[in-house]
Amino acid sequence: MSDATLPAWIAKAVILVGTVVMIAIRAPHGRRSRSVKVARSHKTPLETLLLVLAWVGFFVPLIWVVSPAFSFAEYPLRSGPLVAGLTCLAIGLWLFFRSHADLGTNWSVTLELRKEHRLITQGVYRTIRHPMYSALTLYSVGQALVIPNWVAGFSNVIAFAVLLALRVGAEERMMAEQFGDEYAAYSARTKRLVPGVW
Repeated sequence: MSDATLPAWIAKAVILVGTVVMIAIRAPHGRRSRSVKVARSHKTPLETLLLVLAWVGFFVPLIWVVSPAFSFAEYPLRSGPLVAGLTCLAIGLWLFFRSHADLGTNWSVTLELRKEHRLITQGVYRTIRHPMYSALTLYSVGQALVIPNWVAGFSNVIAFAVLLALRVGAEERMMAEQFGDEYAAYSARTKRLVPGVW
């Protein structure tokens, strides 16, 4: 395939479709998990700041879709990065769906433990402890490849990288505190984000 220049509307359409699919995946799980009482919250001011940063990273690409606000940072859309980005987005969205489905009502947007929370070790959680973070990493990399804009393309990658760096450790400490030896054994036989690697 040649690396020809493509019209930016293709990238905008991809981002809109990806966003709609992501919302469609998350919305029913959010409603379902909110129906289960929170037993313990580990939400801190840092966690609140990380969530705000994640929302900014989520909305900047949408602002790029509907507004010329970031036109100063445009560059040509090429077919090679577009195809690679579509691949990352598709795999990321599949893993995002699978992670939510496997977690059920144990999922929360922040660091919380629900009533009767249990440790999920089946499905995509069999080999990695944080498949949803893996999914969001793939999704944000896919956006960076698809969006031909230095600001909008990389906003989600940067926001998610910061969230990942500052949240995974806190989440693992919360799970270790809640599940003790069961979580230690699970951690010993799994990787954090990439099966068999890390």
